[in-house]
Amino acid sequence: MKDIKHILLERKRDLEEELNEMRQERFLDDPIQDQGDQALSATMENLKTSFQDSKLQEYHRVVQALEMLSEGTYGICMDCENKIPEKRLTMFPNATRCLACQELFEESRF
Repeated sequence: MKDIKHILLERKRDLEEELNEMRQERFLDDPIQDQGDQALSATMENLKTSFQDSKLQEYHRVVQALEMLSEGTYGICMDCENKIPEKRLTMFPNATRCLACQELFEESRF
């Protein structure tokens, strides 16, 4: 568990840095833009927002996993309450569901 906690803490720091950099990043600071520049700028901002949202969701999952570690509930599936296999936790330290429950969860979203 110490290794996993170390991995989660390191990932949390990395995500905090990435999110901070994204907040400060700007595309095309030129106030005079033609329509092509404006379209490119809008597209880049949309991509940045989407990427930022994805990183923020991962950050929240990492924080949740750290909280579960401190509460002693880490590694227990939030749906079926069975143990999440160590192999899955090694690959995805912020996993909150076993593979079977994760697949059901993803299928129900569509």
